Amino acid sequence: MIPLLTLAAAYLIGGIPFGYVLVRWRTGEDVRTQGSGNIGATNVARTTGKALGILTLLLDIGKGALAVWLTDWATGGDSLWMSLAALAVILGHAFPVFLKFQGGKAVASFVGAFLYLTPGPLGAIVILFVAVLGVTKYVSLASMIGALLFPLACWLLVQPPLPVLVAAIVGGAFIIWRHRANWERLRAGRENALSFAKRA
Repeated sequence: MIPLLTLAAAYLIGGIPFGYVLVRWRTGEDVRTQGSGNIGATNVARTTGKALGILTLLLDIGKGALAVWLTDWATGGDSLWMSLAALAVILGHAFPVFLKFQGGKAVASFVGAFLYLTPGPLGAIVILFVAVLGVTKYVSLASMIGALLFPLACWLLVQPPLPVLVAAIVGGAFIIWRHRANWERLRAGRENALSFAKRA
């Protein structure tokens, strides 16, 4: 029963829409009606400023790590339940009950969850993400490449327990799926490059 409760808690933690709440608090506006319509850190930064975007990023990463830590504590470090919690917090961010299941791309929550589960491979992918972003200026492209290669990094660097590796594969595939509209815009040359020019 306790492991199931931790999964429910992980989903609810993931569903806390920090980007939405912070923008509403700061400006009174609904971030879903601005920019890309996403509640994540990139859209918050573009529409409301870098500081709020960074805070959103940190909080979304934090909730991913918190959900897995809570499950670790409650199950005595059971890798299966921790892996399921990682997926649950990602699903919570993408489909939050608090916003009628209309959430974000879940990249930051993915990062937080696997920062706790597999910090080495996650660190390597973050370096790759920064490199791709620096060259292309496309957050979406860097996110998709990172998600695609993350399971391979896990296997090569740490060979984690099977549940963790499966969660890395499923989570990475989910991140890529959530970016399918971005991929179409990239192919059409209509994707927005990273920029903070709209707000001071």
